[in-house]
Amino acid sequence: MKVLLTGNQGYLGTVMAPVLAAAGHEVTGLDTGWFADNVLGPRPVDPPTIQKDLREVVVADLEGFDAVIHLAALSNDPLGSLAPEITYDINHHASSRLARLAKQAGVGRFLYSSTCSVYGAAGSGLVGEDAELAPFTPYAVSKVRVESDLLELADDSFTTVSLRNATAFGFSPRLRADIVLNNLIGYALLTGEVLVKSDGTPWRPLAHAGDIADVFAAALVAPAEAVQGKAINVGDESNNVTVAEIAEAVAAETGATVRITGEAGNDPRSYRVDFSLLRATLPTVRVHRSIADGARELAAAYRKYGMTQQAFDTTFVRLERIKELQASGVLDTELRAA
Repeated sequence: MKVLLTGNQGYLGTVMAPVLAAAGHEVTGLDTGWFADNVLGPRPVDPPTIQKDLREVVVADLEGFDAVIHLAALSNDPLGSLAPEITYDINHHASSRLARLAKQAGVGRFLYSSTCSVYGAAGSGLVGEDAELAPFTPYAVSKVRVESDLLELADDSFTTVSLRNATAFGFSPRLRADIVLNNLIGYALLTGEVLVKSDGTPWRPLAHAGDIADVFAAALVAPAEAVQGKAINVGDESNNVTVAEIAEAVAAETGATVRITGEAGNDPRSYRVDFSLLRATLPTVRVHRSIADGARELAAAYRKYGMTQQAFDTTFVRLERIKELQASGVLDTELRAA
């Protein structure tokens, strides 16, 4: 299958591209390249890549592909809250436009990388895909809007699937240090302390980047009637944990001391997720990597490749990297090439 993978030079895309290639697919990437050089360890080998802003994609870019896997986005809540209009422009309008153009170009399948954060302040009960959505941030709101637009586009010739990923963790050469487990491991190794600024009580579902890649690979080839128009949670109930429990797993791996300050107050984003639909719909895929597995993997990689405080604070933090690109004149205020 010929697959266009947007965001292939990002955190998840760098892990997913070789998984798709190993499954026998012909992968082409599409990426702005903003994070292409932000690498920890050996530089990954990318598939052929179209370097283009998502907002500038045209039908010709999509012709000849059997499927599009759409990962590219402004990818965290602090960034989305800083520039909500740009978040909606890229994460909603450009994403939905990409799907329309893909359909126009004759692409048969469109897999969309959504998020479990669409459940917002759901509390401690397990929530499934039919739960009421309560997105709390511009990032999450944009994901809900795209899911809705994809449902309207789905038909017998165009299969759309929204995969609601749990919060990702684990090593990728194009690391992100601004997601919870990756961040806590780095801070612990650099300072000897596991610092939690919330009160530690919010629930979070987590999923390893490699498991997320495996789920997308399975959804890519699943029978259309099994996945058409569905939103599917990606993760496993065993990785529904509180932030305090994540901190304890980090402490167990690193020997660091846990300090929960509560200075950031009670984070209202709290949700535990039911992943039974994933198992029923894609029974061949197994989400199996635990938080302890991820903590071990990350600690080993950070030590092996010499994670520094500077890199941890800036290079691998999405918001800081974008600020750097703007300050150097590479990007303008609309996050377009200057």
